[in-house]
Amino acid sequence: MEKKQKTQQINIELDQEISSGEYANFVVVTHSSAEFVMDFTRILPGVSKAKVHSRIIMAPQHAKAYLMALQDNIRKFEEKNGEIKNPRAPFDMKPPDTVLPN
Repeated sequence: MEKKQKTQQINIELDQEISSGEYANFVVVTHSSAEFVMDFTRILPGVSKAKVHSRIIMAPQHAKAYLMALQDNIRKFEEKNGEIKNPRAPFDMKPPDTVLPN
């Protein structure tokens, strides 16, 4: 006898002010033993300073689930639209070795 797994549906609400999104072209990822922290920012040409516009904090299990979902979506995108080229400048920049903003 086959056991059917019960799937719970989740309703996700998207507020008007959030629905326009936040553009980011650079993310700094750090982690501790308990969490992953992703600081999203925009880097503009000729500007050496960038402000964090969004900080997302995830448990390691959720970060890994996010990675798997992103990989799956990139695969589907590339199947339809062709390979995404590896980024060049300004993405070859790196954040300072000092402590990141809290």
